[in-house]
Amino acid sequence: MYPRLLDELQGGRMPRLEKFILNENGQREDVSDKGAFPCGTRLIISASVPRSLGILAVTLRIKKDGENADRDVPLCFDAVRGDADTYSAELDTALLCKDQDHGLFYYQFIFTLRNGTVLTDSVDNVRFDLTEDGGSCFRMLVYKKDFTTPDWFKGGIMYQIFVDRFFKGEGEVESRADVIMNDDWQNGIPQYAEKNGDPLKNNMFFGGNLWGVAEKLDYLKSLGVTSIYLCPIFKAYSNHKYDTGDYETVDGMFGGDRAFDTLIEKARERGIRIILDGVFNHTGDNSRYFNRYKTYGDGGAYNSTDDPYYTWYTFKNWNEDYEAWWGIEILPRLNHGCPECRHYFTGENGIAQKYIDRGIGGWRLDVADELSDSFLDELRATVKQASNGEALIIGEVWENAADKSSYGKRRRYLRGAQLDSVMNYPLKNALIDYVRYGSAEILDATLTEIWSSYPEQVCHALMNIIGTHDTERILTVLGGEDGTGKSNAELSVKKLDKNSRFTAVRLLKEISAIQFTVYGVPSIYYGDEIGLEGYHDPFCRRPFPWESMDTDILSHYKVLGAIRARYGVFERGRYLTLASVRGLFAFERSLGEQGVVTVSNSGDRPENLSFLKDYFEIHGCESADHFIDLLTGEKFKPISLLEPDRSVILVPATEQNQAFSDELDDIRGEMRQ
Repeated sequence: MYPRLLDELQGGRMPRLEKFILNENGQREDVSDKGAFPCGTRLIISASVPRSLGILAVTLRIKKDGENADRDVPLCFDAVRGDADTYSAELDTALLCKDQDHGLFYYQFIFTLRNGTVLTDSVDNVRFDLTEDGGSCFRMLVYKKDFTTPDWFKGGIMYQIFVDRFFKGEGEVESRADVIMNDDWQNGIPQYAEKNGDPLKNNMFFGGNLWGVAEKLDYLKSLGVTSIYLCPIFKAYSNHKYDTGDYETVDGMFGGDRAFDTLIEKARERGIRIILDGVFNHTGDNSRYFNRYKTYGDGGAYNSTDDPYYTWYTFKNWNEDYEAWWGIEILPRLNHGCPECRHYFTGENGIAQKYIDRGIGGWRLDVADELSDSFLDELRATVKQASNGEALIIGEVWENAADKSSYGKRRRYLRGAQLDSVMNYPLKNALIDYVRYGSAEILDATLTEIWSSYPEQVCHALMNIIGTHDTERILTVLGGEDGTGKSNAELSVKKLDKNSRFTAVRLLKEISAIQFTVYGVPSIYYGDEIGLEGYHDPFCRRPFPWESMDTDILSHYKVLGAIRARYGVFERGRYLTLASVRGLFAFERSLGEQGVVTVSNSGDRPENLSFLKDYFEIHGCESADHFIDLLTGEKFKPISLLEPDRSVILVPATEQNQAFSDELDDIRGEMRQ
């Protein structure tokens, strides 16, 4: 029985699974590519089964996360359509959630045959195989029906800045006797330990400040930047500021509160919002709260068990043995189980609200996995109320956030009461693997799974990264040679040779075109857009080389920014994979009648674009003779070949699209100089 069935399936006779909702007009809307719905949605689950498979019945087996009992829902025979029988059932997500307004569910389809059963085995939460003995379930996330994410963020571009290394602006800053100032901005090497894990003071500064960020706002605007994510800016001992000393004070070496307020004002004038890094899981040991070195007087948890801050930390044996982030003793972990500690950040007039009131656009939450549910619930409620719902909350989550578990507990980040978005590390990893190994299928599966797992309003607000302060520079990664086996001294001066850099730049252009056109918001790590190189921290944190920018890469990013600003599909358009075979990957973004197609080839041979002919005819292009690559202005035809290691962003050759492409010639001219 099973060999015959498998033969049928290999011949393309797989069952077809669909999901529908009733729209405002009472018509069925196909949501088969989605797996996240507001509570109260009534879903019609449908299975179309080729009659030749001899399937007698179809059952949906569904289980709520955390519960042991499965629920079997039989699909009723619905209709005969050609040579297939269709079965359907209705699910009410409110009933599934019982007494809650959110929930996570796992489900499979069971197909009953005359002498056995087969079950679905989910590939990417949309596509599936069939198996005799189980396999991976589909997931369905039900979120609060009033869950929204800020519209102002969608369709824009984020830019991440490590403040000490971006630009030294003119303005008053504090000096400190306990720091090392490195005056070699153009070629200086950040302070590093002899080997990873060795103690490092991180007290070498290059002098970048918030005045400098304000001075470079017009440069950022030329890239199309709409939001700036600043690494921590609060008073702290180190150059990276992840060892917070005082949350209520902007670091004086960055220009203090005056520079901060100036930046907020000047950014607002240019339509740019500032996102702050919320390092709320731990402080520095050199802080007003812990105060190990009595920098802040005689108080602090380290100095007295009677101190108000003593309960903010967890001491195993006061005062030397305490919980610290990953055991790093200079980063004592905060005890959010202490209401006073938690409310200091999340409560009315707490730190989260204080900076919202001062005009920031939102928070990126460091190590979100280590922040408790109660912390995140309270922070969202306070921040959203203070901002009338406009503030953005992004979590540092490295995996799929729909069903992420941390410390043995399932997290509910995206169910409407905590985060708006997360850092899209799965996409970053898939993009790098794609250009390294030509794995179009893996990139397709990653994007399909995220699109189907997250609420759509989250998808459009994802922080799409290809590099951050925590990772090697993307150009270095794409250059081919990693740093394994090399000392930090070697890595501090190692750069790509001419041929490796040429290859890396070509690959960077390829994946950045995808990064800028998939759902979500592309995030540029400062200096990536002008070709900055560097291995792991601290070498990925070199000063921005303003005197030696790679204008070829910069022009490419300016073109990408102009394209995003022009087409509304990048704000909230739907996503659909069009091709995924060998190294060829293509997808569509569409909104109404507008459509943009990105095609990339990471294979080792040219690929033809004939699969696009039907697409452009369907979308009303009277003649599908050619279409335009917005990156270069080049004309393409369905018979055209796309060479390896290249991406194109294609639109039909209408009069309006051609006019816009012509407008981009000035920027492209910079690229050719």
